[in-house]
Amino acid sequence: MGESIRRAGVSAFVALAIGAFCFLTAGQAHAATSYGNWREQASPEDLNRLVQLPSIRMRAIHAAESYQGQGDFNAMRRVLEPEARSVPARALLGNWRCRQMKLGGVSPYIVYPSWFTCNIRYVNGGLLFQKVTGTQRTIGFLYPQDGGWVYLGASSAKQEPWHNYSGRTPSIGADVTPDDQIGLLTGIGNNHLRMEIPAIQESLLDVIELRR
Repeated sequence: MGESIRRAGVSAFVALAIGAFCFLTAGQAHAATSYGNWREQASPEDLNRLVQLPSIRMRAIHAAESYQGQGDFNAMRRVLEPEARSVPARALLGNWRCRQMKLGGVSPYIVYPSWFTCNIRYVNGGLLFQKVTGTQRTIGFLYPQDGGWVYLGASSAKQEPWHNYSGRTPSIGADVTPDDQIGLLTGIGNNHLRMEIPAIQESLLDVIELRR
């Protein structure tokens, strides 16, 4: 992938990530939500994860480039290289095909071949993102940020109940990372989205590609 990925992605996310420390929003799937009053729910540690997204992203890409991983390397390149685009809320709504990629951590990279179902819909006055099928599930609310969308939610395994965002995530580098997630969702093409979730359990960076 080389320097092209680093240039394409990091410049678009620096402003988002720095601004996110002041303007992030948060919510829980079981409670009423809106685009405001998020600061009482978002943890400082999760804000820090998002602020560090540019540097985490660079380290994750370096790991992917340096060692042999699993899956379609070129697919990962196609998702990570495009500049981030703004996406209006109306363009997010509905069902999406989605698949996961993991960079750094347990493996240099893993691009999973299977596509699953994700959807985005209005719930309690906010936009709820949900990865509905597959072994690993995610759910959380999306909040507008400089043309992109901040994601604050949680992961769960297929056999578990759906988890809500707790606001109790430990800092980056903790021995045990709970299910809380924070990330950025942006457009990368027509009906093509990219969600980046930094510093989670198995990787430096999780990426969810969405298409329809």
